[in-house]
This record gives sequence, C-alpha cells and structure tokens, in this order.
Amino acid sequence: MAALTDEQTLMRDQAKIWASKQAPVNKFRAMRDSCIEQRFDAQTWSEIIEMGWTGILVPEEYGGSDLDYLAFGIVLEELGRHLTASPLFASALVGATALNIAGSGTQKQTFLPKIVDGSEILTLAIDESNQHAPADISLKAQATDAGYRLNGKKGFVLEGMAATTFVVATRTSGEKGETNGITLFLIPADSPGLKRELISTMDSRGYANISFEGVEVPADAVLGLLDQGWEPLDAILDRARAGLGAEMLGCAAQAFDMTLEYLKTREQFGEVIGSFQALGHRAAALFTGLELARSCAEAALQAIDEEAHNIPQMCSLSKSRLSDYLHEMSTQLIQIHGGIGMTDEFDAGFYLKRARALEGRYGNAGFHRDRYASALGY
Repeated sequence: MAALTDEQTLMRDQAKIWASKQAPVNKFRAMRDSCIEQRFDAQTWSEIIEMGWTGILVPEEYGGSDLDYLAFGIVLEELGRHLTASPLFASALVGATALNIAGSGTQKQTFLPKIVDGSEILTLAIDESNQHAPADISLKAQATDAGYRLNGKKGFVLEGMAATTFVVATRTSGEKGETNGITLFLIPADSPGLKRELISTMDSRGYANISFEGVEVPADAVLGLLDQGWEPLDAILDRARAGLGAEMLGCAAQAFDMTLEYLKTREQFGEVIGSFQALGHRAAALFTGLELARSCAEAALQAIDEEAHNIPQMCSLSKSRLSDYLHEMSTQLIQIHGGIGMTDEFDAGFYLKRARALEGRYGNAGFHRDRYASALGY
C-alpha cells in the first residue's frame, strides 16, 4: 500500500465511513429497481458534492481543493467497494482533467467551478464502436462561417443521459485511424441536433448512444488546438484509466472480503469450507493477486502525480492487471458461493456484472498489454 499523507489518510477514512453508511450496496439496488433514467441517486450525488470530492482535481482559484490523483483514487476505491453510482468519475475526474490539460482560461473559468458545485456534469464521448479504439474517429466536424458543424455518432458514453456538456473527440482532417486531425470540442447536451438514447446495461449505469445530426457550435467550442487533439486526448484517457483502476481495485477488494467471509462461515460436512485445503490455497492466491493489483493501481496514480516519464506504460499496466484480476476475483466470488451467488437477492452478482462492464472500459486487458509492449519497443 502506498504511503499516504495525513490529508490522504483523512480522505480515505472519510470516504470509507461515508460510503459504508450512506451509499451501501442496498442503495444501489434501490436505484436499479427504480429504473431512473440518469442511473444514479440524486441525494447520493448531492452528498458527494457536499463532501468536496468533485473539487479534488480542480485548482483552488476555481473553487477546488487542488489535490492529486492518488487522493481521487482513494475515494474511487471506496465507492467501488459499494458499487456507488454517480457522475463523480466521469465529470470530476475525466471532465476536470480534460479542462486542466487542454482548456483555455475562459473555458476553465466557465466550467471548473460548475463541476465543483455539481451544476455541470461533463463526460467524454470517444468510442464509435464496441471496441475501444481512440484513434478510430470518423465523427466529422466541418468548418462553417459561424464555427463548426458536427455529424456522426458516439457509443457507450458514460453518464450520457445525465451529462450537461460533452467533451467530444471529432475528426477535422485526416482519415479514421490517424492520430493527426483529431479535435476536441465542448458540446452542450441541449444543442439542436444532438440526440441521446439510454442503453440498458448489466451493471445498471447511465450509458448512452449519442448522435450528432448537423450540430452547430461556435469556434470557441474547440478544446485545445485544431487538428492537434490526440496528445491531450491520450493524456486524458490515461488519467481516466488510472482512476478506473482505483474503482476496479475497490470492487475487487470487496469481492475478496465477501468471499473470505463466506469461507469462514459456510459449513459443509460439519466443517467450515475455509478449512478445506484446496479452497484455502485458492484464497491465498487471490489475496496475493489483490496485493499485486493494488501495487499497480497505486503506482499509476503516483506516476501521474509525479509527472513521471512513463505515465502511459504505468496506466496501461494498471488497467491490464486490474482487468485480469477483477475478472478472476469476480468469477471466484460466484464459484465459491455456488448457485446462490447469482440469485438477485444476493449481492455477489452485482459485482460480477460491474466487473465485466469495467474490464472493457477505455481498453480491455489485451488492448493495454499490446500498448504496454509497443511502448517498450516490442
């Protein structure tokens, strides 16, 4: 485990207490059963805003606390333990990161204070197919006398139904698959010609397909530089992957704790099943894997905070390792519990479903192994 500062330790303890008391899994269950379109509980989101977590990455001049990614990861880990649904990751991490990296002074002044107070929810619209391929962008942004006209589609946009503004990766020149010619835009969700459709997913989150049909935006909607959006986009995605790794770590840690508790209490043949050597060995291997996954997740967050030269490699290492481990841990959670694990009245199934959704987000394990190897020259 990373050595935490006093401030980070306080944030961890605060997040642990709040999530366990105010956002337990049964609250997620109630949200799922309510079928609300935004796919998160408004009261839970309001409390997260009051806790100040929406301002962790926002500079003090814009109303934030200007902390670091490790601090944000600590919060996301605790929320991941309890499957807490909210726009915190999409808006306060990914959205705020996009503005911090590529935003102009005016754009930061316009959006960052509103991210902090929750009046704006930003989200990144990047993928256009079922596979994560960030350079495969065909959504066109054509220059007009008044600015730009957007035509195309984005799929599986996180918090797509709740977002008030989209950070959209478009193509202003070049061909699909090329990194040159990509431009980022800030697009209001209520723009004429923008349509969104809720996607029903197994993890009951607010994904949406977004279509842009002649959406007109002014020239100052460009985030960063024209045709040069790949470099900031790649940096934004790395920070998103590191944050996602922290949430996945929390989900995996809780799955392990649930499994361990079951091994200690479930009896077969007059003995607790944890006393069976095969299951004991399996639990030991899962614990070792958990600690390795934790090391990878925390190393990626620390690399970002330290502005290390190998941020892309560390973020891909984290996402790849966490994807593999969470897949295995969630599978073993069900296997060890047996049939009861997949019944709806038991929580284990929620963790399996969330695990499968997170594995592919911003690149699956295979994508990141290939990216890591390529960065090392293989």
